[in-house]
Amino acid sequence: MPSSTSIGTDNAEHGHTAPEPRLSAGRAIPELLLGAGIAAVLSVLLQFVVAQLGITEPSDAAEAWAVLGSTLILTLLLCPLALGKRIGNGWGRLAGVWVGLTTLTTLLLSLPLQGTRFYYGGSSVDNAFRLQYLNRMAANLVPADMNYADVPPYYPWGWFWLGGRFANLIGWDGWAAYKPYALAWMAVVVVVAFTLWSLVLPREHALLAALVTMLAGTRHGLLEPYAWPSSAWLAPMAVLTWYALAGRGRVPRGVLLGVGVFVGFAAMTYTLNFGFAVLVTVAMAAVVGGTRVRDGAPHGRTVWELFRRLVPIGVVSGLLALVVWAPFLLAGGLSEHSAAQHYLPAGSAFLPLPFTEFSPFGVLCLCGVGWLVLRATSSRVAAALLVVTATVYVWFGLSTLALVADTTLLSFRLRVVLECVLVVAGVLGLVELIGWLRGRLPKWYLPRLTAFSVVLALAGSLSVVQYQLDAGLDSKVRAAYEDYYPTGHNAFGAEDPDEPDAWLDELATTISEMTGQRPQRNVVLSTNYSLPSFEPYWMFQQETPHYANPLGEYEHRSTEIRRWSDADDSAELARMLRRSPFRAPDVFVLRHHTDTEETAERDDTAEDANPPAGKLSLTLKSDVFPRNPNVRNYRVLFDRELFRGPEFTTREVGPYAVVVVS
Repeated sequence: MPSSTSIGTDNAEHGHTAPEPRLSAGRAIPELLLGAGIAAVLSVLLQFVVAQLGITEPSDAAEAWAVLGSTLILTLLLCPLALGKRIGNGWGRLAGVWVGLTTLTTLLLSLPLQGTRFYYGGSSVDNAFRLQYLNRMAANLVPADMNYADVPPYYPWGWFWLGGRFANLIGWDGWAAYKPYALAWMAVVVVVAFTLWSLVLPREHALLAALVTMLAGTRHGLLEPYAWPSSAWLAPMAVLTWYALAGRGRVPRGVLLGVGVFVGFAAMTYTLNFGFAVLVTVAMAAVVGGTRVRDGAPHGRTVWELFRRLVPIGVVSGLLALVVWAPFLLAGGLSEHSAAQHYLPAGSAFLPLPFTEFSPFGVLCLCGVGWLVLRATSSRVAAALLVVTATVYVWFGLSTLALVADTTLLSFRLRVVLECVLVVAGVLGLVELIGWLRGRLPKWYLPRLTAFSVVLALAGSLSVVQYQLDAGLDSKVRAAYEDYYPTGHNAFGAEDPDEPDAWLDELATTISEMTGQRPQRNVVLSTNYSLPSFEPYWMFQQETPHYANPLGEYEHRSTEIRRWSDADDSAELARMLRRSPFRAPDVFVLRHHTDTEETAERDDTAEDANPPAGKLSLTLKSDVFPRNPNVRNYRVLFDRELFRGPEFTTREVGPYAVVVVS
């Protein structure tokens, strides 16, 4: 479907025939595959080079190198555009752009982590279950739940399954492969975004759109690398969707299939973005249909034409979604209660207004809002992006209304989508403004306008980069260095026995010696929930109900655990375990507990090391949504005498007791 029509600057009204994509499928698909492949390989190689730097942390040296590298690469990418150099379709220049975008993204994000094996956020909080999921996929070729044995997965496994194959390819454990895999995806996303934007914009504008998309990703997107692809690509795919729905004449099957593949990809990687993409598609159909009817088109014919275009999107995306979701659905997952959406942070309670920030990023978003409003009736790019923007706020409203049903739609996760849309719109608006000025200013001013444009773009980009390196990501970088490896120390070499994770190595070794089984053959009930982040144990209980698979019956399992703690003796406990409705633990990992530490239910997650005494403790959590934090910690106490019988073997490991069921 080649076309020389300029899509990014079209002045046609909505009712006119929408122009076709600028690249044919025969050109776009090879570009996507080749660009993604080059980005992935080059990113991994660059990370290997960065890891050899050996900069002693804590230090600002790595950040200094990141700033210098970003400045040079941005200059190399922006100056040719300002001088009127065209990228075109030549493979050599395209490869240069791919290499530039990959190098910029990889160096910027990998240099601050050069001295740690962890990704941003370390192994704490949400990263604990991300490492656990990648560990599971590295150990299981067939997709499985990250936590519970014999249960089909609930969270989409597409991104993590590929990560497991990456870990197998390089011969690393899942937790260790997470950092290079996630960073490689950050680079791939930007390169693919450039090609997707090239479908609907001139190459030069597409490069600018990809650059600001990368900058937006450093604010929120990099913390969820499995959600970032569908978040970053949603804007250009939304523009393609608008073209496909608004066009007259023959149905653009290639574009519709492409949109369906994207929506299906979202379903395979991040459920929230899948739901949002569906809502955006329906909203666009409603806007297009309403506009046509307003202009006099027959109701029935309009509905039928739009329906014919929506069907291919629905069929393709539905089939791809079933690849991931079919086992869960067939197991009756929809009938089970899920606490995954029981979370209401301030980011969901308050509307996102990035265009009110007093910063270059905020100003760019403000320019984007202005351009969307002014150009919505004359540019189909602006119209499509305005629909996406409005739909984000609709989602926030629906999420608040969902509180009536005691749940949310996790709307804060769409902040990154909103920011991606607004910064791209801002860039397109500034490009139009500069073009307008160039046509009206005397020639004497044109070189100065060009120089000012480059300086403005560099300064704005570096302001975002430097803020993220200095303050925005500081806590996430600190966690990556301070959290403990499974070897019992962290990136600084600290080995504090008072830290629960300092015992991870000894715990894993003890479990292996006592059971004689590979980790994935053991079901473990542990009060140290870091264990499954590094070893692919099946866990009897998930860390929190919000991470738990609904088919795992979190509350029922917690009740079962409390019932075990009330057993009269070891023989009765052994009988309870044999008769458990769930696959019972092969191993218990419990904390020593003293009588002076009677549990006045605390909301902290840390457990102080205590010498052996009469009881052993296990920390469980209950859902207290809509409170924030949304969990309450409580302890279940087991009398040590329950494990004295011949059915159990016990070994002390620091503050822990490891109990193996015979």
